Formats: sequence, C-alpha cells, structure tokens
Amino acid sequence: MTRLTVSILGAAIACVVLAACQKQETPPPADAQATAESTAAEPAERAAPPVDLEQLAQRLVASAAVKEGDAVIIVGRTHDAELLEDIALQVRRVGAFPMIEYTSDRLAKRMFFDVPAQFDSQAPALDLALSKVFDVVISLSNGTSENLFEGADPQRVAARGKAGEAIGQAFMKENVRQVEIGNGLYPTPWRAQRLGMSETELARTFWEGVNVDHAALQTRGQAVKGALAAGNELHISHPNGTDYRMRIQGRPVLVSDGVISPEDIRSGGPALQVFLPAGEVYTTPVAGTGEGRIVATRDYFRGQAIDDLAVTVAGGKITALTGTGPGFAALKAEFDAVSDARKNDVSFFDMGINPNVKLPSGSQVGNWVPAGTVTLGLGNNLWAGGDNVLAYGLNFFLPGSTVTLDGKVIVDKGQLAL
Repeated sequence: MTRLTVSILGAAIACVVLAACQKQETPPPADAQATAESTAAEPAERAAPPVDLEQLAQRLVASAAVKEGDAVIIVGRTHDAELLEDIALQVRRVGAFPMIEYTSDRLAKRMFFDVPAQFDSQAPALDLALSKVFDVVISLSNGTSENLFEGADPQRVAARGKAGEAIGQAFMKENVRQVEIGNGLYPTPWRAQRLGMSETELARTFWEGVNVDHAALQTRGQAVKGALAAGNELHISHPNGTDYRMRIQGRPVLVSDGVISPEDIRSGGPALQVFLPAGEVYTTPVAGTGEGRIVATRDYFRGQAIDDLAVTVAGGKITALTGTGPGFAALKAEFDAVSDARKNDVSFFDMGINPNVKLPSGSQVGNWVPAGTVTLGLGNNLWAGGDNVLAYGLNFFLPGSTVTLDGKVIVDKGQLAL
C-alpha cells in the first residue's frame, strides 16, 4: 500500500492512489468503455462488524480531535453507509459540521477508464480549494477489489499522479487533520486469503487492532520513538537476502498511536495523521546513507503475485529493481512510467507496535502495524515527515526481520525487543 493524501473527491484523483496501492497484471484493454462496464459489482449486503458502530464513530471523532465549529468531510464506499452516517452524527453532536462523500469501486474505475486522457494532467483545482475549507478528513479505505485498475495505462497513471502531487502538500500546509481507517487490513475475502486467514479471523484482527488501548499504545510508541531519536545507524536483515543499513541521526521520528493529541496539533503537518488500526513508529533516512539490498519475499500487484521483489541500493538510491512472478512485469512498467528520479529514493523506515494485530506465523505478506514488523519504502515520504512529495511510492513489507540500532537488537526475527 502506498501512503498518499487521498483526494477528498475520491474518484477523480484517488484512483491514482489506488493504482499505486492495488496490484495487477494484464495488458491494457482495447476497449476502455467495455472494461469499465465489466466492473465487479459492489456487495449488496455485508455482515455487521463485531463492534458497536456508534461507539466506534465516537472514537473516530475523538481520534480526529474534532471540535465545535470544525468542517469535517467523511469519505467511504456505500456498503459501509451506516458507519459513515454514525460518524457524521457524532461529528454534529460536538458542534462540528459533517459532510459525507459516498463513492464506489464502480465510480472510481469509470473515472479512470471513461475519462479522456487529455484531462490526466489537469490540475485538481477543486481538491486544492477544499483543502482550505475542511479542518478534518475521516476516510474509510473500504474498497472491495484488489485489481480495480487492471489494464490501466502506466503512462496515464503516472500523468495523474504528477497532476495530483500538490494535493498532499496543500493538506499538510493547511494542517488538515486526517484519519484513515483500513491501513491495509480492511476485511475482504481476497485479503484474508492473501494473509492466510479466514474472513472471520481477519475481521476480528482488524477490529481488535482498531480498538487497541490507545493510551498503552501511546506509551509504547513514545518509548520506541525515544530509542530511534537517540540512535544513528539502523541495520535491517532477513534470511530472504535483505541486508540494509541506513542512518537516521537527527531525523524526525513520528508515532501513529490512534489519537491526534494537543501536542500533535501544535506540531502540525504529518503529526496530524492517524492510520487505523494504529501502532507505528516511523522516520526518514539521512539523505544518501542507505546501502545494501531489500527483498520482499512475496508481494502482489493488482492481484498477481510477485516473488522476491528486490532493490539494490547505493547512496540511498536504488540501482536495480528485480523480481519474478506474474505481477512483476506490470509493476515494473508502472515504475518505469514515472520519470521523476525521486522514485528511486529509499525514503522511510516504519516499525509496527500494535500488540493486537497478529498475522499467521507463516505469512510472507506483511502489514504496517503488527508489533515487530518492519516496512521500508521508495518515493513519497511526506506522511513520514520527509520532503519527497512525489505522488508515487513502493513499499517493502519485511515480516520476520531483525533490526539493530547502533548494534543493539530492537527487533529480533519479527519480535519487538524494546
């Protein structure tokens, strides 16, 4: 999953974000209209989540530090309308002003394939204007398809990404508070299969992760943040061939602990983001210091598997991108279509600290938040306190890694040691 500020108008620019996040491999279709009409139907009915939606809505509004007079946009797909409406009610109950934007997989897909390419480079004027209107964005990343943009022209994806680059910067500049619900764990049948879990197990894991004790998580997050802030060299290794070193001395360290605190509000910018389920500590490298090799044992690009996705890095920039499996060619084509050299920057280090999110021990596909998990990434790092604003990113989830900080083990084979 790529972390970019999602367009609050959803379908027009957000498809760029989804194109980077979801996974695919197929050649572009000859008839874009026919492709759009073949979009998988939205689920007509979903089982109720094992949580009290009213209570969850209250928690989300508190997480976003919504206060009287705030203008709040709530974004999500229609099959979770009840939760979106409960959030809106709780927003209004504190004297703030909610607006719901419903979207769908069908609309997002058609807004890509059925809109003429001549508009791909058009500046997102409305999104930029609305960054000055809304104080808070609460978004539910509840798309149900992993290959929604199968067949998308990589050049068009790159053009839309470049046009939308200013959105993240605008929302950061205006200190818009952002809460995203999903974080790569939103329960879907395909995600459960990928992680080696039943749908019931994934749903339970997701909601337990969302409902973690945020006070305890904040305490743990501050301890990990303190250790990273006091350190210099990170060494990440894994039996799959990952052997990577980077320096972080003097770089800002941020924590996603589920709540936007008064301190976060004073800090502004990337501190005003929450990803739920929460539980991450992240930082960015000292420029030019990354050296070695990073390997993701198993990944996917729009539903197609990639084995041993790897980069070789010198001076903090990748010199080679390799991989095998049916998904690699399409991923490489999309990577190659981005002409901006910032795509080559190894741009962040992310460590999970959530004790409630546990993936099967044999799972080769990771996630951001399980305690002791490690993620490294290329490209955009604005969300992590960096200055790479490129609207493209590529993440390497490294479950089971060992991490040392100045020679001291802080993650031991996927287990948090701090």
